[in-house]
Amino acid sequence: MIKKASFLLNQWIEYLLFSLGFTMTLLVATQVFCRYVLNQSLFWSEELARFLLVWLTFLGASCAYYRRAHPGVDFLYTRMPPGLKKISAILTHLASMALFSVMVVYGYQFAYFVRLQISPALQIPKWIVLSIIPISGAILIFHALTFLLEELKGDSHDH
Repeated sequence: MIKKASFLLNQWIEYLLFSLGFTMTLLVATQVFCRYVLNQSLFWSEELARFLLVWLTFLGASCAYYRRAHPGVDFLYTRMPPGLKKISAILTHLASMALFSVMVVYGYQFAYFVRLQISPALQIPKWIVLSIIPISGAILIFHALTFLLEELKGDSHDH
C-alpha cells in the first residue's frame, strides 16, 4: 500500500516537474522574444523563472531520490556481504530521514520567518516560494520510509 502511494506521489510530481519545466522554458523564450524583438522587457519574468527553478530543484531532488539516481558509494556497497548490505541500507535510510527532517523543520521555520516579505515583481508572499523546502522534505521522508520498510521486509531492490 505505502509502496503504491510512493509510486503515485512520484508519478504526480514528475508530471508537475514537466509542467513547471515547460512553463519555465516558454517563459524564458517569451522574455527573450519580447526583449530582443519587441524591445519591451517583461519585468516579472526573471523572478517567476527563478521561483520555478527553486521548485524544480527541490521537487526534482525527490524524484531523483525515488528513482535512486542520487550519488552513492557503490564500489563499497557492491563488495559487502548481504547482511552488511542490509544494515548499511537501513542506516542510510535512517540517516536520510534525519536529514529530510531537518529540511522540514528548518524549511518551515525559514518560510515562516519570511512570511511577511513580498516578492518585488510578482507581489506574492515569499513564504509561498519557500514552502517547497518543507514540502519536499516531507515527500523525501515518505519515500525514505517506503524504502526503509521495503528493506526491513526484505523486498528492496538491489541498489
